[in-house]
Amino acid sequence: MAIRYKNSVLLRMGISMGFITLLAFMTMLGSIFIEEQTQGHAAAVNQAGSLRMQSYRIATRLVYQSDIRPERYWKLTEQLVQEFENRLRSPRLIGILPADPDHRLTRAYERINQQWHRKIKPVLTVYVSLMGPREAAGLLPPHAADDPLRVAVQQNIRARYVSIVDRFVGDIDKLVQLLEEGTESNIRWLRVIQISSLFLTLAAVFYTMYLIQALVMPPLRDLLRFAQLVRRGDLTVRVKHERDDELGQLGSAFNGMADDLSKMYADLEMRVREKTTDLERSNRSLELLYKTTRRLNDTHITPRVYEELLKDIEKVVGFGPGNICLAKSIGGEIFTLATSNLSGATVCNQDECRACMNQQGTRIKEWRDPDQTLRRVLAIPIRDKEEQHGILFIAIPEDAPLQEWQTQLLEAVADHIGAAISVAYRTTYNRRVALYEERGVIARELHDSLAQSLSYLKIQVSRLDMVIKQGGDEALVLGVVQELREGLNSAYRQLRELLTTFRLKVDGRGLLQALEQTVDEFRGRSDITIRLDSNLQGLQLSENEEIHVLQVIREALSNVIRHSGANAAQVTLCGGGDEPIRVSVVDDGCGIPASPERSRHYGLAIMEERVRSLNGTLTVEPVKGGGTRVAFQFRAARKNHDRSDDSVNPIAL
Repeated sequence: MAIRYKNSVLLRMGISMGFITLLAFMTMLGSIFIEEQTQGHAAAVNQAGSLRMQSYRIATRLVYQSDIRPERYWKLTEQLVQEFENRLRSPRLIGILPADPDHRLTRAYERINQQWHRKIKPVLTVYVSLMGPREAAGLLPPHAADDPLRVAVQQNIRARYVSIVDRFVGDIDKLVQLLEEGTESNIRWLRVIQISSLFLTLAAVFYTMYLIQALVMPPLRDLLRFAQLVRRGDLTVRVKHERDDELGQLGSAFNGMADDLSKMYADLEMRVREKTTDLERSNRSLELLYKTTRRLNDTHITPRVYEELLKDIEKVVGFGPGNICLAKSIGGEIFTLATSNLSGATVCNQDECRACMNQQGTRIKEWRDPDQTLRRVLAIPIRDKEEQHGILFIAIPEDAPLQEWQTQLLEAVADHIGAAISVAYRTTYNRRVALYEERGVIARELHDSLAQSLSYLKIQVSRLDMVIKQGGDEALVLGVVQELREGLNSAYRQLRELLTTFRLKVDGRGLLQALEQTVDEFRGRSDITIRLDSNLQGLQLSENEEIHVLQVIREALSNVIRHSGANAAQVTLCGGGDEPIRVSVVDDGCGIPASPERSRHYGLAIMEERVRSLNGTLTVEPVKGGGTRVAFQFRAARKNHDRSDDSVNPIAL
């Protein structure tokens, strides 16, 4: 709404300040005007006064001739007359005369001018002519100056000038008086203007101060109080000044702003409460997911764990109870894994178990109990990828609305349960596979070593039996017995190696320490000096790789001790990074024969099999100067899984 002009504080103060400014301007303008009007009056007064003085000088010169020579006297008189006329026509005197011919100052000047030209100057002209230039120049005889008639005329002229000069001077005094009165009048007007402006200015200032004190200061104090209280957070305060002026409208705007801020703060507080509730709910949901993950990551998951999980779900979502139903296999028997119902009964309809297991997506199912009570259950599939393991059922009260966050949370929990069940299934399967493979490895090792030795011993026993039955000589019998003894020793040694192999492991101390212990063990079993040089550049091998490397080195060192007759041996491991792993065992013994494979000895074959499992190649070659070099190389596999997975995988021995 537009402010009315009569109620505008700014308009009033503007008019007051404009009036003060106008008064100051008018006072300055009047002072300038009067100063312009008064300018030159003092000089004119002095100039008019000099006319009076000049008149008396001329009279003095006429009366008191003394004994001045005539030519000198004439020149002085003529100069006085000319000087008087110059002063009478001076611009300082003529310049202040008004242009109006009827002005009394103009008339007074004209009267003096006329008296000078009509009365005074003609008399002086006649008087000066009697003392003319011819006589003064000596053109007339000297006695002419003493002519009685001429002397009488001069005296008459002096008497006449003296008789009219007083009246002439009186007119000059009148002119001077008029000039002084005009100057004083201007000064009086200037005084009146200044005094009037002073009082009017004071009145305007007092009026402006009244406006400020009555119409500006109280609203400003009220607005300042409002601003201070609002700054402290008090939005209940209101501005009391609500007139039709500018400050009143400002107060109304402030009150409207306070109302808007109150509504905004109330809305913000409500939103903060809602966000706080959402955050608390999110924290509870995250806590539930954390507990779910922590519990389901345990290697020993029992139905009790799932019951506690269902109770936690009830606390977070606010309704329940619930139960988890699983199928032993696809299309197989369906059973209840866990329930949070105190009575132990399931919350679902067991007549529809098969239909629930084929359910796609989350659904709300409704059943009527025998007492016609409506039962609402939220059914969420428990699946991992494309494989469905079961259903999570949560009972929903009849009057409770199901919110989106509750559905999302329950679906996330169901996904965690599905993943945990899949992990459990895979872990069980991997353990079974590992057990089967380990048994296969043991069977293969027994078949390739101890079984072969026992078969050889069986053949020798049959041979001994035939020799005895055929009545063979004692030397032949002793030879067979000796071979039996060697076969038994070999079988016993192989049995111990198998036991050592099956019990061998690389613990958390690492491959390097296991190698050091192996080297120390073989040093103690012989007099051979064995050195170890390992530099894998910080590379970590998998457990499977560490076992194979360690077994190949043990087999090579065992051959060095038993067959080489060496004095020293060197075990070297190097590589890593982008380079392949290189392993070598070098001795200074008698060297390897051209055909190293002998009956009943399977060490080299087992070593080659282990190296092949590492995707490497084993080389056994003689060394110049005597000795044997057993070496192989392979590339370490990238470990993209943690050691817990490795522990599940079988170790192919």
